[in-house]
Amino acid sequence: MTTHHQIAIIGSGFAGLGMAAQLRRHGMEGFVIFERAGEVGGTWRDNTYPGCACDVKSDLYSFSFAPNPEWGHRYARQPEILEYLRRTADEFGLRPHIRFHHEVERAEWDDAEGLWRIRTSGGPDGDNTFTTRVLISGHGPLVEPKWPVIPGLESFSGPRFHSARWDHSVDLRGKRVAVIGTGASAVQFVPEVQKQAARLTVFQRSAPWIMPRMDEPTTERRRALFRRYPALQRLSRQWIFGRAEFNFLSFSNPRMGRMAEEVARKHLEAQVPDLALRAKLTPDYRLGCKRVLVSDDYYPALTQPNAEVVTEPICEVRGSRLVTADGAEREFDVLIGGTGFNAARPAIARVIHGRDGHPLAGVWQPHSEALHGTTVAGFPNLFLIVGPNTGLGHNSMVYIMEAQIGYILRALEHLEAGHLLSLEPRPEAQAAYNGAIQAKLRESVWMRGGCTSWYIDEGGRNTSLWPERAASFRRTLAHFDPSLYRARLSPRPLAPFRAASPRSA
Repeated sequence: MTTHHQIAIIGSGFAGLGMAAQLRRHGMEGFVIFERAGEVGGTWRDNTYPGCACDVKSDLYSFSFAPNPEWGHRYARQPEILEYLRRTADEFGLRPHIRFHHEVERAEWDDAEGLWRIRTSGGPDGDNTFTTRVLISGHGPLVEPKWPVIPGLESFSGPRFHSARWDHSVDLRGKRVAVIGTGASAVQFVPEVQKQAARLTVFQRSAPWIMPRMDEPTTERRRALFRRYPALQRLSRQWIFGRAEFNFLSFSNPRMGRMAEEVARKHLEAQVPDLALRAKLTPDYRLGCKRVLVSDDYYPALTQPNAEVVTEPICEVRGSRLVTADGAEREFDVLIGGTGFNAARPAIARVIHGRDGHPLAGVWQPHSEALHGTTVAGFPNLFLIVGPNTGLGHNSMVYIMEAQIGYILRALEHLEAGHLLSLEPRPEAQAAYNGAIQAKLRESVWMRGGCTSWYIDEGGRNTSLWPERAASFRRTLAHFDPSLYRARLSPRPLAPFRAASPRSA
């Protein structure tokens, strides 16, 4: 039996829940959410490593339509963010729409019928085939962990796990622990591991720029004020957003960039007195080329007697030993990867197939692109949240998601008002849009800053970041322009998106 829904959403993280909540707020009940796991939360459910927290302040890293006056810290911890997402699912009545343990295995556009045919892993209810008029992916790029290519890595003799799949059954106390990578996750979990390990060795390919975090618990007085006067929290959100937008100048203005680098250098000098270690931890590229990190305890952890930073590349793993390019061999009990994700090649692109049957991953060779980072030529009625070139290096991704959600709602209204079977971007419109973005990125710090980063795909193109301030992205998506799209009229009456009940076929 195949079940039909007007709208299908993939994922129940910030993107999927935000989209679903807004559909309900606009009276559209005929949607389903496919979630591969048994609970909502996305990356905030999956990443449970010690010290896991957000690096955007809490008042901004939340939905504008669902403020939370109860944040316990200026920068929320992972359990608190996960609880916020669970509460959002409950308060907006989203759980009845969620099919847990339903991983989307294939989604294919049926051009004759003008709908998507979806097969999932089935879940406990056994149903695994669905159709939908509109498919919205809230999958996101930071899902599939990435390990470096090192001979012998998979044969490491002790426990080996990635930060995004933390193995809490492994007791690190008294162990010799190797950490590969110094990105955003490692900067958070390394201080926690250092407290437990007998010996901690961090293998660093390149030093990150780290700014002071200046985190602190929120006060009861602040929480009480925000509960009583929600407008105060909205003002706090606007202030944080404005400060972050101002900080964009660190990426776009060389003089401001040098000033920001000086702040980061002074932070390093204040926390690392040892000159040799400080030299290892000093970046050799421009600030912003890689993701700028915030931490007050990473540097101090590396100065402890049981910590070591190794900058020689790992060339081989032999049993329990890691061999570096200088010939040195170090023996470890546990190996932890803080090496990020396959961000440029999201796994969901391999299962979504367009009009001609080709997977999105194939169409995105050699580079991924979309119109407004949201729609893709050849894939009718498909919408992406956090698609190509929507990422930020300075502000909250929830703000970007909400801009895309608003754009998708306007597209749905256009579909309904025009009695349209389908919409998809014109190839020339998509090409022009991405050509303009790449022209802006070509001379940017992300391309000319002297580093390699996950922002750049294998072909050397930045397919991850939006090249301007976050507010300009929202302005770009403020109106739905039908001239950028190919529209197909429906030969038959269509149920409105506000129809509530799914039907079986």
